Amino acid sequence: MAKNTDSVVILGSGKLLGLQRRQDGVEMLGILAILIPIIAFLINGGLAAANDLASWFNAFNRLTALVGTSLLLIHMILVARVPWLEKILGLDKLTHAHKKLGKPLLYLLIVHTITALISYSISDGVGVLTTLLNLIGGYADLLLAFIGLLLMILVVVSSIRAARRKLSYEAWYLIHLLSYISIFVAIPHQFSLGTELLAEPLLATYFIALYVFVGLNIVWFRFLFPVVQSLALSLRVESVRPEANRTTSIVIGGKRVESLGAEAGQFFMLRVLTAKQWWRPHPFSVSAFPSNTIRFTVGNRGDDTSLLQEIQPGTRVVLEGPFGVFSESKRTKQHVLLLAAGIGVAPIRALAESLASDPGDVTVVYRVTDRSDASLLDEVERICRERNHALHVLDGPRPNGPGFLPKQQAGEQIAPEYARLLALAPFAAESDIYICGPSAWSNAAVQALKKLNVPKASIHVEEFAW
Repeated sequence: MAKNTDSVVILGSGKLLGLQRRQDGVEMLGILAILIPIIAFLINGGLAAANDLASWFNAFNRLTALVGTSLLLIHMILVARVPWLEKILGLDKLTHAHKKLGKPLLYLLIVHTITALISYSISDGVGVLTTLLNLIGGYADLLLAFIGLLLMILVVVSSIRAARRKLSYEAWYLIHLLSYISIFVAIPHQFSLGTELLAEPLLATYFIALYVFVGLNIVWFRFLFPVVQSLALSLRVESVRPEANRTTSIVIGGKRVESLGAEAGQFFMLRVLTAKQWWRPHPFSVSAFPSNTIRFTVGNRGDDTSLLQEIQPGTRVVLEGPFGVFSESKRTKQHVLLLAAGIGVAPIRALAESLASDPGDVTVVYRVTDRSDASLLDEVERICRERNHALHVLDGPRPNGPGFLPKQQAGEQIAPEYARLLALAPFAAESDIYICGPSAWSNAAVQALKKLNVPKASIHVEEFAW
């Protein structure tokens, strides 16, 4: 149990076990969603009629259709931002699973398309290309499904790491809106031509229920609820203050802002209701303990974030969230190590301010390029001084290779990064560790912690990546 004058936080292995069991429960729901149609297919004799090449291709086509549809719906619910789901896994983990599922799902749908074409081609005694032209030319629903497949290929290609590096966030966001269109246009052929759904009313009802459930969650939680809530709370920009290192702190106020239920370390999707910015949101972590206002500290990366440096007080905004489990809700240890780099200091500063702790429980390591131009450094120093946290501000050049600590200077005794970290935070191996910064920096920190045998469940990473 950790405490300060304001709060008590339950810690220990029991809490960790409970968190893991809830995650296991969510994973089991996903597995069941895939197994149910497979079992129904087998019970209904899906393989019994497969006695020649064409029928085997047809059976495989039908099975991949059922599994592909289930995976597609799981793929979408992962980013529907359903509150109970997000609180268990966190939006970062959900988004990561969504990305990982993208390629296998696309491959499965391509296999479904190819096996269907081969099956019809063998049965009709014509070439595969002729079969494709006949099907999309003769059935409007299949033409829509084919268009949906092409759109999905575009979305998946844009998600490849190399492609993301060349795309702006705004372009990537716009392309990914096509994923909803690709799914919508593929639905009709499943119910007008899908053998399993036409023959089995219970299976058809099952998939209709899944589509309705996922669709309502997406429409409400991703689009309608944030707007309705933000307008009801009359959320606006209260103040704007320039900070060091080309960053700006933006304070959002309104009616009953505390009803949003935000925790330190969490983030919101911020949508600014101006002519240029209203159509897409951007993720920003809160940079101060949320109360009757919400503060973000935004770095100027040269894209839409440059416009936010000039935002005017009084501007209406829509907040979607709070999101993320980069908060004390996942903490199970008495000791806490906070690692920040660059604008990653925003959620780390908020955590340092709010963590329940006794003197000496919390260690903060802030990696900066130039101490004189480090964002929020004065606030971090004040908080650590007032709350008796250990603070290490590390400036200096980057190492020649991968690493998260400054390059060692001539004359220093060469030591691996995990040993240098242990010298700064002796309780690191027995701590909950929160890491926020650029992806490469965060990955290097995680690798050092692995050398210290820190359990994976004790490492919490928030990356500024999309």
